[in-house]
Amino acid sequence: MTGNEIKSKTVYSVGQVNAYIRNMFAQDILLNNLTVKGELSNVKYHTTGHIYFTLKDDKGAISCIMFAGNARSGLKFRMEDGQKVQITGNVDIYERDGKYQLYAKRVQLDGDGDLFLRFEQLKKELSEMGMFDAMYKKPIPKIIRTLGVVTAPTGAAVQDIINIATRRNPYVQIILYPALVQGDGAVSSIVKGIRELEKQNVDVMIVGRGGGSIEDLWAFYEKEVAQAVFDCSVPVISAVGHETDTTIIDFVSDMRAPTPSAAAELAVYEADVIFERLENYENALYHRMQEIIEKVRLKLAYYEKSVVSGAPMWKIREKRTLMMSLEDRLIKAMKDLLKNNYHKRDMYLQKLKGLSPLEKLEKGFAYVQDSNNATLRSVEQLKKGDSFKVYLTDGYVDSLVVNTTKK
Repeated sequence: MTGNEIKSKTVYSVGQVNAYIRNMFAQDILLNNLTVKGELSNVKYHTTGHIYFTLKDDKGAISCIMFAGNARSGLKFRMEDGQKVQITGNVDIYERDGKYQLYAKRVQLDGDGDLFLRFEQLKKELSEMGMFDAMYKKPIPKIIRTLGVVTAPTGAAVQDIINIATRRNPYVQIILYPALVQGDGAVSSIVKGIRELEKQNVDVMIVGRGGGSIEDLWAFYEKEVAQAVFDCSVPVISAVGHETDTTIIDFVSDMRAPTPSAAAELAVYEADVIFERLENYENALYHRMQEIIEKVRLKLAYYEKSVVSGAPMWKIREKRTLMMSLEDRLIKAMKDLLKNNYHKRDMYLQKLKGLSPLEKLEKGFAYVQDSNNATLRSVEQLKKGDSFKVYLTDGYVDSLVVNTTKK
């Protein structure tokens, strides 16, 4: 084996390779001071003050970071997804990950960006059409029986809505339309979901999804979705992304919630508050009746004393009989009033109880899920050989499809 062959087999560590590449970057004059233009995407402001984002065009994308110190001196606006910018800085490699990125020192606007421009144009168009006008906003019912939700069937958004709504009022029925909320077909899926839940006569509807980039949320910026929200006869609460995200349907909906969790809190009233109020009304009524009775008793004692002090015996008997009659009438009226209010309270409790899904199961109904735990509403969701579960009041039955017949 020759000396050259021995040298060619030298083994380097990953850190040595990354350090060598970084040294090459440092020696390249172009990479140490250049200006790049493109469109912002995935902008994230960190609590430390650093800003992480992606700069892209139709040919590619590059990861970028702007440290807090550079942001204070070289950034005069708040960066948002979709903006077109010019970035001045240097390209370097982060040795630990072996990843190169653009370190921004100064960022300037270079137009609004295609998506941002489309957003502003549609916002202006719909505003001029009057779709944002407060006169078209429908009030959100204070107490509801059914809640419609148009969102993805999986993910944190739908779980947050179900958990919070159930915790606030376990008697509320939640009807989920599993919609596509991103990518091809998302717009038509969301529009169909709104219309289907409207046919179900839900009391209020939440339309939304979790956070993401402007591209991820773009279905909620489209005119077709905005029109469906505007035309919906059911009050709609929009809940798209995080608190800082604002989409077109936020302006059109009857109420905007900063997050899906907040939407559930706005839509569902707490059952415990209702029960507490009923109890307070009952106590107040009882104390009021006691005050009335006490006043009548004091008057009765006064009349008895007056009669005894100077009136003939027949007046004494007459006044006493009258007072006894009044007391009996008052007690009867009080009992009737209490009985009526107890009856009203029982009616309200029965109505709330009637909304419980368990009551439906007690009456012979069943709840059916497929193997993926999705609710089954149509025979078209099953085919021969599929497994499914039938939930009854005391458990569930594992079942297998032998045949399906559509009626």
